[in-house]
Amino acid sequence: MIKTIPVKLKNNSYSIIVGSQILPRLGATLKSLNIGKNVVIVTNPMIKKLWGKNVITSLKKRGYVAYVIEVPDGERSKSLRMAIHLLDRIAHYDAMKDVSLIALGGGVIGDLAGFVAAVYKRGIPYVQIPTTFLAQIDSAIGGKTAVDLSIGKNLVGAFYQPRVVFSDVAVLKTLSQRQLRNGLAEAVKYGVIDDEKLFETIERQVPLLLKGDLNALEHIVRESSRIKANVVMADEKETKGIRTILNFGHTLGHAIEAAGHYRVYHHGEAIALGMRIASRMSVLLKMFSPDEDDRLNTLLTRIGLPSRIQQVRLVDILRIMQYDKKFKSGRNRFVLAQRIGKVKVVEGVQRSVIREALADYR
Repeated sequence: MIKTIPVKLKNNSYSIIVGSQILPRLGATLKSLNIGKNVVIVTNPMIKKLWGKNVITSLKKRGYVAYVIEVPDGERSKSLRMAIHLLDRIAHYDAMKDVSLIALGGGVIGDLAGFVAAVYKRGIPYVQIPTTFLAQIDSAIGGKTAVDLSIGKNLVGAFYQPRVVFSDVAVLKTLSQRQLRNGLAEAVKYGVIDDEKLFETIERQVPLLLKGDLNALEHIVRESSRIKANVVMADEKETKGIRTILNFGHTLGHAIEAAGHYRVYHHGEAIALGMRIASRMSVLLKMFSPDEDDRLNTLLTRIGLPSRIQQVRLVDILRIMQYDKKFKSGRNRFVLAQRIGKVKVVEGVQRSVIREALADYR
């Protein structure tokens, strides 16, 4: 069964297409969107080996010419240096052509290729084909594109919507346990910010999800995509404060990632720690019950996500946190929990509260 989730925006509306074994339909989908015949596929060597042939075959059947550019795997490829390298390669290929981009990979590839699409010739069409659980439920949706700086994550970027998000859950069968856990961290986030029923589903199905059961994973991809689409439609460019709720756990999570130089923790692992800390802050501020805090921590632990900050200095986390994009006019801003299914953006949280919550997970 194929599920189409609309992302209706004032400009540049698109669809999230979710299904199993749908890569053969890619060429027909692009044809219906009137995307030009010359397509640059940005991917990494492993993803190209696993899924490149399927994608290229589908494109060729509909008359597309595909040019593949590989970038190294890992967060360190999400840099200005790599973006410039891609822009140079695309520009050399683009003589007498009308190119579009396909981001074939996880969150790093999606963010990097999306950023390049946003700035090359002031914007060219691009398509997201997320190949990780985390990218399918989160990073491929919503048009946030960015690269990292040494001081922090996603500090250079643009809002730039894809023409379509094409999520084939069959590709998730190749993922490791660690990659599945990373995606589940973001799925838990959606449950906390908007949907207790989704949270309960994850609680019930942890064993199935960690085994890579495609039916269970597809349900989580559909529901998470629906929640993110609704939030993006309500606040596309995070100007109304609504979209900010998607950052539950991310303020400190991103700081933990950066403090570990993107080597110690994968994204979902850092976000899980960020959610634990944000939940504890919520309890300290008497917004969130200790029982609900325990419920969240129990689920994250059952999934196998980190419960202690290791190999990263707290002083570095606090320093990097100050560069968070949500902080305004010298005041911090955190997304904190009120109950499972509801959160609130809170400004000016006392530093002592942040330190105490961090210390609890040291």
